[in-house]
Order: sequence, then C-alpha cells, then structure tokens
Amino acid sequence: MRLGEPSLDQLRIFLAVEEEGSFGGAAKRMGRAVSAISYGIAQMEAQLGVSLFEREGSRKPVLTDAGRGLLAEARAVTDRSDALLAKTRSLHQGLESDISLVLDVMMPGNVTAQVLGEFRMMFPTVSLNLFVEGLGAVVACLLENNAQLAIGGPVIGDHEELERQKIGEVDLIPVAAPQHPLAAGNVPPGETRKHLQLVLSDRSSFTDGVEFSVLSPLTWKLGDLGAKHSLLKQGIGWGNMPRHMVRDDLMSGVLIELDLPEKPGAQYPLNALWRRDAALGPATSWLIDAIRDKLAECPD
Repeated sequence: MRLGEPSLDQLRIFLAVEEEGSFGGAAKRMGRAVSAISYGIAQMEAQLGVSLFEREGSRKPVLTDAGRGLLAEARAVTDRSDALLAKTRSLHQGLESDISLVLDVMMPGNVTAQVLGEFRMMFPTVSLNLFVEGLGAVVACLLENNAQLAIGGPVIGDHEELERQKIGEVDLIPVAAPQHPLAAGNVPPGETRKHLQLVLSDRSSFTDGVEFSVLSPLTWKLGDLGAKHSLLKQGIGWGNMPRHMVRDDLMSGVLIELDLPEKPGAQYPLNALWRRDAALGPATSWLIDAIRDKLAECPD
C-alpha cells in the first residue's frame, strides 16, 4: 500500500480534535465549519490508510490505537513548523537568529546562570553559542569574528575596532591555604617574592609581556581558573581570586584572605565589548542590560 503524505493543516486538525475532544470544538478553535474538520480527518485517514478516531457508539471521538501512536509524531511536526515560523517572524522584526557570547572567566557563575535562564524565556527563537575565556582571549574572540558580544576585563585598553561599556566589577583578593607561610600574618614587605605565586594566563597574544598583580619571580602560569583554585586549596602557592568564587572557602577556613603590604587585590572591571562595524540587535542589547543589572545585585 502506498501511503500519502498528510498536509500540515491536516495534522493541525487532527491535534485540534484530540485536544478539544470534539469535531465541533476543533471547528470553533480553528474558525472552520465542522464539515471542513471532518473532511480534513477523512483525508488524513485515507492517505495514511488508518482510522484515527472511533466514531461509533460515542458522541465524543476517541483515538484509536493508530491515532494514539501517531499523536506524538504529529505534535512534533507541528511544533517544528511553529518554531520555524516564529524564527522567521523574528528575523523580519530584526531579532537575531543566533548570538555568540564570550564571557570572562571572572564572571560570577550565578549571574551567568540567571541571565541565560531569563534569556531563554525572553528569546526562545534565538540560538546561543557560549564561550568562557580568560584575559586577552576574550577580546580575541571578538576580533576574530567568533563572537558578537563579549564581557571582558581590563586586559586591553581602547581598541580601534571595539566599542566598550563598563557594566560592573569583580573584587579580587589574595588568598592562600591556612598552612601557607603568608597566611600567618605580619608579612614584611618583599616577603611575597619568596613564595610561589599562581598566575592566570591565556592563549591569546594580547597578554604577551603584560603582568597583572604579579609580585613574585616564582610563578606558575595557569590557563584555567578552576585549576588555580584547586592548587590554592592544596597549599600550592598563593594568588588572587575573585571573592565570589572563594567566599565559601573563606567562611570554612579552607582559604585565608592574605593581608599583604603590597595590597595586590583590586577591583576587576567588567566591560561589554562588541565590534564597531556590527550593529547590536535587540537580544544582544538585552544581554548587556541584564548582565549589568545582575552584577549590580551581586554581593561584594
């Protein structure tokens, strides 16, 4: 038996009858005559060679076994069609079809989670590509056209190809494990030079020859902030960390905030960055505002 191919309209009629529980209810919902609904179901049944509803012995159409078996597939097809139409309407309205966003590794994770959760509800048709990078690699993603929007730190000054807007800051503090010599207190000037400092590095060339709060000639350069965090907790060296990332460690005593005479801690500014030759769409602009607002709500 050669099967026909039901139209999208017939699938919608099928779903409307099942959801409304009657041909009349489906007709009212779709703004059609009852006869048009009945015809659509009959045509779909003829094309598929199955009965979709039991009509005899009941005033209410009841799904047959075949009808129940096809219900999920019919709904999946119509859902995909609805998504396609919604995205097309968004494109006509100027909404981006997708956004590539690169975040500085210093960004608080709870801010990222909250903003992107709201983003998904606000812009369900916009696909998101998310990257997390450190230092100069954030800027490199923009300049290499791998992202449309970046939230980055003070790695690079004003760049002729980029626009910049400050949207918040992160508190960096020097920390070490309680058994580390610098954690004992009363640290004399120059003592930090005698101890291994863990320093964040990145894969880009923007930070070549640039050092950020590096006080010791003894350094390990790490490309992963999580690895740095783990080594610090093991007592391997000392280093600066974002306060939000070590807050629980400070409360539990796993790490100690160091009181150093050089005061290497600092406010790490976070900036929204984008290329000057690219106009920001509504979803991208929303991300900038949402991240700025959430950062303002974060505790120090």
